[in-house]
Amino acid sequence: MSPVNYRPGALAAGLFTLIPLLSDAQCARWQQHVRCQLTVELDERTHRYHGTEKLTYANNGPDTLDVLYFHLYPNAFRPGSEMDVRSRTIPDPDPRVGSRIAALSPQDQGRLSCSAVDVDGMAARLEELGTILRVRPTRPVLPGAKAELVMTFEGQVPVQIRRSGRDNAEGVAYSMTQWYPKICAYDDRGWHNDPYVAREFYGEWGDFDLYVTLDSSFTVAATGVLQEPASIGHGYARVDPARRRIDRQGRLTWHFKADQVHDVAWAADRAFTQITAQVPEGPLLRFFFKDEPDLRPVWEQLPAYMVRSFQYMDTTYGHYPWPVYSFVQGGDGGMEYPMLTLISGKRRLGSLVGVSVHESIHSWFYGLLANDESHYPWMDEGFTEFAGEEVMRSLFGAKGAPHASAFANYVALVGRPDHEPMRLHADHYLTNRAYGITAYSIGEMFLQQLGCVVGDRELHRGLRNYYSACHFKHPRPEDLELALEKTTGLDLSWYFDEWLNTTRTVDHAVDTVVTAGDSTRIIIRRLGEMIMPVEVAVLWPDSEMTVLHIPTSLELGAKSADSEGYRFTVLPAWQWTDPTYSFALPVRSGPPLRVVLDPTQRLADIDRSNDAYPRREQEEGDEPSQ
Repeated sequence: MSPVNYRPGALAAGLFTLIPLLSDAQCARWQQHVRCQLTVELDERTHRYHGTEKLTYANNGPDTLDVLYFHLYPNAFRPGSEMDVRSRTIPDPDPRVGSRIAALSPQDQGRLSCSAVDVDGMAARLEELGTILRVRPTRPVLPGAKAELVMTFEGQVPVQIRRSGRDNAEGVAYSMTQWYPKICAYDDRGWHNDPYVAREFYGEWGDFDLYVTLDSSFTVAATGVLQEPASIGHGYARVDPARRRIDRQGRLTWHFKADQVHDVAWAADRAFTQITAQVPEGPLLRFFFKDEPDLRPVWEQLPAYMVRSFQYMDTTYGHYPWPVYSFVQGGDGGMEYPMLTLISGKRRLGSLVGVSVHESIHSWFYGLLANDESHYPWMDEGFTEFAGEEVMRSLFGAKGAPHASAFANYVALVGRPDHEPMRLHADHYLTNRAYGITAYSIGEMFLQQLGCVVGDRELHRGLRNYYSACHFKHPRPEDLELALEKTTGLDLSWYFDEWLNTTRTVDHAVDTVVTAGDSTRIIIRRLGEMIMPVEVAVLWPDSEMTVLHIPTSLELGAKSADSEGYRFTVLPAWQWTDPTYSFALPVRSGPPLRVVLDPTQRLADIDRSNDAYPRREQEEGDEPSQ
């Protein structure tokens, strides 16, 4: 595919042909669109940069916009910023941040400002509000109209603290993320002009041209496809001396093109080396790391794993439509951007594969579905964790119960004062710990538990249909719910309500098992406040086992018997208002030896001690506690 003429939006339209497809109206809210040309020059001696941004902003909504908002993310890395204060006052500060921002000297701080913004050729009024820039154009941007903006900006790259910055802990020179004036998202809920306090992002889809000028000794990795690679070299292509364009100051200009993305990021270092791997019928994978003896042996093993990871995701969740993806040593751990991730690189192989799997899987959730992460971080982080667990098990084999660590993290949060609902804005969790567990582990469990309701096969079919219908459309929870309901035929509104809006928990118990004559009656009691279906395994003296699935009445149906990898019988629904559920089974060669709830150990039952009959203390001959 030509690096100049590729069109991922059009490409995706031909690739996302899954059956059954959802209605064209799925995720069909209007959304804005941008065309952005970014030109930046970096002075590596002062770590300052200046540039211009030419932005075509399409107002596709019904509202007249008399004000525009932009993110100025680098301003978070100044003493007294909201990120700084939040980090120094939250009970459990991120150790990567702590009080480091407060201690930054003027030359080490971050800064981004606009000296001028013209909208349709007329100077606009500017107001800087910390990490937000308010732009008041002379004439409003009308519904259905396009505004042409020209912005002049300058910035200073901070010492790397969180994601963006220079001279990180592994010696990488520049991790340029959240570095330019980025238009805030505007949708039917209005402007999303949240200050930057270290959480994650929401941006408008657009087509980007990025021009980066810096000393020619640096190798640059960036979002997008490098144009005219023969004029650049640096591992992208063999250099054509006649096309080499180094200016009199020894600088080189790199041009990257990225269509239908919602952000652009780049990194640069003099010691970067590059290796590549081609995913069959997929993207070219690029790997950038510092050419050091302790790194190369590990990084050279990474491409084979990542090819398999992309293949698994393509088959299981949907096709990756862009032509490239880059794994870049940089940043402060791992952080995803369109077509690129920055990861810390001094790791053992398992850790390097793990972080690379996680960050690249974000391409399916953060990159292509791209929900509003301020309001729904679990739709990205949690779903990425869920898929990442599957990928890692496919790469290294199954070890332990699936998603066991997510359940353990969830149980550790349950009942604590900082356990808050998933619907809470990401910035406003009482602790970093609670945000992390909720976005990552409970988000992962949200899908794991949904598999208990609809069945694993139907869950994955629904997720593929969700991806097919909602890629490039910024879906919300209701879009996911609708996609899964259309796929499964079940009502799931109760599930979304309880998991997203409450902190209720699941706790079922075997209340009574009584055998009389040729019949055994079993009573299950709901002790927890959360409504969920339950499965029951009954072991008989002849070593046969009966597995039963009890749906909740709110589903208006039940998962099918072929939706799992084991056989079960569906019983009549448990009326959700009833605290207990009773059913009888014919005796098989004697009373049951054991009755066990949730035999596959998948349900998020917070007290498993009451999930079996007889109780363990009864098996050991002790009297039950009174």
